[in-house]
Amino acid sequence: MGTEATTQRRTGQRPVRRMAGVVVVAALCLVAAPGTAGATPTNPSDEQIGAARQQQDTAAQQVGALSAELATAQAEVDAARARSAIALDTFQAEQAEYEVAQAAADAAAATADAAAAELATARTAIAAFARQSYQQGSTSPTLEALTTADGPAQMLERAALLEAAGAHQGDVVVEVTAAEERARAAETAAHATLAEAATLKEEAEDALAAAEELEAGARAQASGLAARRATLEQELAQAQQALLGLEGARAAAAQHAAQQAAAAERAATERAAAERAAAERATAERTPAPTRSLVSAPQSGASAGTGDSSAVETAISAARRHLGTIYSWGGGSLNGPSMGWGVDAGIVGFDCSGLTRYAYAQAGISIPRNSRAQYAALPKVSRSELQRGDLVFWATNTNNPATIHHVAIYLGGGQILEAPQSGSVLRVTSMRWSGFIGGTRPTA
Repeated sequence: MGTEATTQRRTGQRPVRRMAGVVVVAALCLVAAPGTAGATPTNPSDEQIGAARQQQDTAAQQVGALSAELATAQAEVDAARARSAIALDTFQAEQAEYEVAQAAADAAAATADAAAAELATARTAIAAFARQSYQQGSTSPTLEALTTADGPAQMLERAALLEAAGAHQGDVVVEVTAAEERARAAETAAHATLAEAATLKEEAEDALAAAEELEAGARAQASGLAARRATLEQELAQAQQALLGLEGARAAAAQHAAQQAAAAERAATERAAAERAAAERATAERTPAPTRSLVSAPQSGASAGTGDSSAVETAISAARRHLGTIYSWGGGSLNGPSMGWGVDAGIVGFDCSGLTRYAYAQAGISIPRNSRAQYAALPKVSRSELQRGDLVFWATNTNNPATIHHVAIYLGGGQILEAPQSGSVLRVTSMRWSGFIGGTRPTA
């Protein structure tokens, strides 16, 4: 961002230089054809030029006095944007953990529902057993069944059947007890998992709120800084224009005076020559005409392994298709641009890590959503080992990966493809080494 700010400052001074050039050319035009000038140019007084020079010096001093302040302010804007990117990264990580916890909670709730249904079935079986006992007048109908048998054979048959029925009823009671225990355990697990998911969701929302506040502050700082710089440069340009105009007028007046003096001198010389010629003719002496010499015009003379090149080109091609797409804070899905969050809610586009994740997804390579997780998960490469398609990362502290705030795709030849920041679009630009913490190779 510092380079961009310097470029803007230089660009902001170009109109001043162009205006200065116009004033000088206009002044020279006043004296280019003295024979046709209709009036003598006005020569500004020393007081007028002194006042204009003082005004320019004052404006220049203000620029110099504010240069350090502007540099500090620009650094604060850069730092605020970096903190905003880190906070957004944190939110994306928290959001991913919440989604995992919510899925686990849903699974636990489903298990609890199944256990409750199982318990209901078991309780129905117990109720049926109770009704049967009531209808028979006893919970143990064995004796009545045996005493009413028609003979020994029927008695043996009924005894076997009653023994089987009793065993089944015992199994039903045991199953009800076990089902109740499973239902209680599943419900407890579901409550715990839901509580964990709620906590993670709250943490994610807090992280997003912090990121939104930082990004809004950075944008306000950047806007105020641009307005101050524009006002100051306009004042300096006006002072320079006024001084150049007066100096140009004085130069034109001086040139006019010099031309008038030269013309008078030529006229005097011509008169003297005419007088000498007349005297020479009177004495019949002629002086040979001087030989003219011809002067010719000058002549001009004449750490990770070798990547998968196919996957790299697929990813880069996918990213290039979206060049010019607007940056959207928090935007970018596996399928392309998506709605941003917070300060960019309603804006469809990519942020830096959303772009890199999308690009490699098109090549069939899955990488994490946020920049810090991408750096942590992928094989590392040093600056000297960078290849086309590697991901390159920037951090506020190049010794601490936790301060990573930006990621881009390295194209080779000192070029990168990136989603830079809010207010800009996806672009190809020169590699920046300031703040570079390292690279990774998704295809290794």
